[in-house]
Amino acid sequence: MMTERREGLRDDPPAVSGFAEAAQAAVTAGTPAGWLYSYACHEEERELCRLELRTLLACEPGDRYCESGVRLDPSRSPFLKERIDPLCEAETAEELARLVEAMRLDGGLFKVRFVPTGYPVDYAGRREAERLIGGRIRGQAEMRRPDRLFAVTRTEERWVFGTCTEAEPVWLRHKDKPQQYSTALGTRVARAVANLAVPRPEGVRAVDPCCGIGTVLIEALSMGIAIVGYDRNPLAVAGARRNLAHFGMPDVVRLADMRTLTGRYDAAVLDLPYNLCSRLPDEERLELLTSARRLAVRAVIVTTEPIDEAIRAAGFRIEDCCSVRKGTFERQILVCS
Repeated sequence: MMTERREGLRDDPPAVSGFAEAAQAAVTAGTPAGWLYSYACHEEERELCRLELRTLLACEPGDRYCESGVRLDPSRSPFLKERIDPLCEAETAEELARLVEAMRLDGGLFKVRFVPTGYPVDYAGRREAERLIGGRIRGQAEMRRPDRLFAVTRTEERWVFGTCTEAEPVWLRHKDKPQQYSTALGTRVARAVANLAVPRPEGVRAVDPCCGIGTVLIEALSMGIAIVGYDRNPLAVAGARRNLAHFGMPDVVRLADMRTLTGRYDAAVLDLPYNLCSRLPDEERLELLTSARRLAVRAVIVTTEPIDEAIRAAGFRIEDCCSVRKGTFERQILVCS
């Protein structure tokens, strides 16, 4: 079931006046072949962050940024902070300023912001770069409500200038749900898991066959992913429906045991049932994994205990994996096909 709701995924703003000239100047100046993304994460979620960025952007992230040939709305990821669309690059800030001036950009009400990448530039150096570049753009500097946002940054090899698209923390709004559950995935983790399962939503059908209160469903639907959910617990299904309705999302949840499901999907998210007081019997766990393999060619499996042998027995192959910790509690996230 498709949903047209794409909360927080905005269209790009209109082009800068003189953008065609700027693009030509950028080509002449040697623009980087791709886009720059900055990101931030808690140490406990670092493995998940890097796995998600590798999946979405097809690149290996640096300490605080990554450079990719994939153009992505930064609001897709709970870890991305902004995307820089480079217009020009140079070896020094002064040379970069001359290239910006040659573009003859008309920024209207604009702001230039330095984006840290981990390369050591102190506070004074950041402000000086903003002042130097901003002085070469036509228009009026506006710090609070600019019409256009530009970015300047320093990587290991070069200085880069371009337009900047900031991420909206869509997942943060989803933390306040009417129905909560203590062992449910956090919204950041749920959003990343949905992205691991469906990095490219176009034409993809996904399923969450143990959806619980709908945390993954909410994140997936907010990104335009066509997903349906099932759970064998009537209370969980009622809670998921209540949460979906709270955010104005369609009812995509049905009461069913995943072992009875039919049909075929492109991707599945399986958060294996977890109980503080008991563990899932091996036989039942294998049945759930085998059912997931029957339903989808790709699956992201979340587990609290080692299950590599069971995954192989179900017919899956582990492509990538990571750990997510919260205090002493640890989850394994496995990308399987």
